[in-house]
Amino acid sequence: MPDIRIKSNSHTELIDITPQISSLLPAGMESGVCTAFSTHTTAGLTINENADPDVKKDIIFLLDKIAPWTNSIYKHGEGNSAAHVKASLMGLSVAIPVRNGKLRLGTWQCVYFCEFDGPRDRTVCIEFTAGDSGRK
Repeated sequence: MPDIRIKSNSHTELIDITPQISSLLPAGMESGVCTAFSTHTTAGLTINENADPDVKKDIIFLLDKIAPWTNSIYKHGEGNSAAHVKASLMGLSVAIPVRNGKLRLGTWQCVYFCEFDGPRDRTVCIEFTAGDSGRK
């Protein structure tokens, strides 16, 4: 299965990668699960609302409060401790059910790639596992 390549444009941003994941869904796969995994320690993945852009702003705002960029208590010497903490809080993977040949996300849901140390070139590993009904 090919990976998704992402080029982030900002230091911190949430990027909707749902269309790229959907485009990789194997032909004939009616049910199962899609697993997406960030191969980075300063970026994560989450599923959340994509209809209102303020949701992304709120998530970033709160994460900045929890793990601010400048904090004298950080021990990691590379200057990106906040990015590591934020990625850990968001998580590095998501699992999405596949039903009737489509990702089974809610009406307002999307998969966000969460960049916390950009801009960078990034990779998300995608795997599909067929369910009980398998392939047609």
